[in-house]
Amino acid sequence: MSLAAKVLIIDDEADFCYFVKKNLMQSERFDVVIATNGNDGIKMAENEKPDIILLDLFMPDMPGEDVAAALKESAATVNIPIIFVTALATNDDIVNGADNKIGNNYIMPKPVRTKKLIETIMKILGKT
Repeated sequence: MSLAAKVLIIDDEADFCYFVKKNLMQSERFDVVIATNGNDGIKMAENEKPDIILLDLFMPDMPGEDVAAALKESAATVNIPIIFVTALATNDDIVNGADNKIGNNYIMPKPVRTKKLIETIMKILGKT
């Protein structure tokens, strides 16, 4: 059985998904699955039961806040931590990445720095 943490990326930018998945998989600490819109992301979260979700705030079909709200309403996904990933936040906005939140959800700026992303995921999952 794999000890890797399962990460679900919900983001409509294919390049972003590709590079984040590639970088996380290279660390050999993560299994990564991708959904390119909110509705698919919600279904995938319920089916895949990821350990953590990286969620874009701005997608054409459904805003990230709506996806997060739907995930929090489902018993199957209510306890999965979410990191909002957005181009609207900059590293200057984020004083201390793991403590920066919207509601109960963490936030991380794009472009994502792989090392910081891995550190944040591991801290949130209590695997540091």
